[in-house]
This record gives sequence, C-alpha cells and structure tokens, in this order.
Amino acid sequence: MNRTRTCAAAAIAAGCAAVLLLPVQAQAAGSVYLSKVYYDSPGSDTGGNASLNGEYVQIKNSTSRGVNLKGWTLTDAQKHKYTFGTYTLGAGKTVTVKTGKGTNTSSTRYQGRTWYVWNNTSDKATLRKPAGTTVDTCSYNSSRYDYKTC
Repeated sequence: MNRTRTCAAAAIAAGCAAVLLLPVQAQAAGSVYLSKVYYDSPGSDTGGNASLNGEYVQIKNSTSRGVNLKGWTLTDAQKHKYTFGTYTLGAGKTVTVKTGKGTNTSSTRYQGRTWYVWNNTSDKATLRKPAGTTVDTCSYNSSRYDYKTC
C-alpha cells in the first residue's frame, strides 16, 4: 500500500475522512485568488512608509499559465481601490500588493498611498476583473491577529 493510501486509510479509521478529502476552495486548480491579508502592520500606526508597507494583500495564481491582471482591482469595504497596470502574474506565482510607496517588481506592487487601507479590526478585500466581475473576497473580523489567511 503506498503512502497516500496509508494516510487516507488512517484518516478514515480516525473518522477524519471529510476533513482530508474536502477540497480547499481558495486553492482550487486553475484560479487566481486572495491568499492573505496582513491588515495590522507591526508597531504603531504612524503613517510612515515602512509601516504602510507592513500591511499588504497577497494574490496567488494557481493556474499553469500567466494571468494578465491589467485593469483588475483590489478594494476594501470603504472602496479604496488599487488598479493593476500592465502586469502578468506568472503561473504558480504570488504577488504582494503593499499599501505604501515603492518600486514595483514582478512579485511586489505598491499602491502609493500615504495612509492605511486595511482596518485593524474588520474589513473585506475584494478582487475583481476589469468588467467588475468578482474573482474572490476575503473578510476578517478580529483584532486578535494581525493577518488573515484566506
């Protein structure tokens, strides 16, 4: 019996089959999705650029091809909007969208803001295509943690 079958058999014997076999929606093959929102940057919220860049959203491409994100938007519940310019998220890659200023790279984009976007207690990140179609959302409602894995 190979290792996968052994693990599955052990999980079934332990009554955990449903947990083991259920797919994780956000990580479904062939999708672009919000993977993490780091909404409470370390330290005091003083508005310095390093602090602003301490809050960010990560977007993952789990497809086997690059996805053109030009015109896609990332918004919060208060409708602060970041719009991707010319940018392709590579196959299997993650891009981090930081709140403050910086130089864009293939793995990090900057909103160029001078104040925070993501509330420290509750908010909702929404990723949309250029036509307005919602691709994914990620909500959080806790000041106990600094981030939410979506």
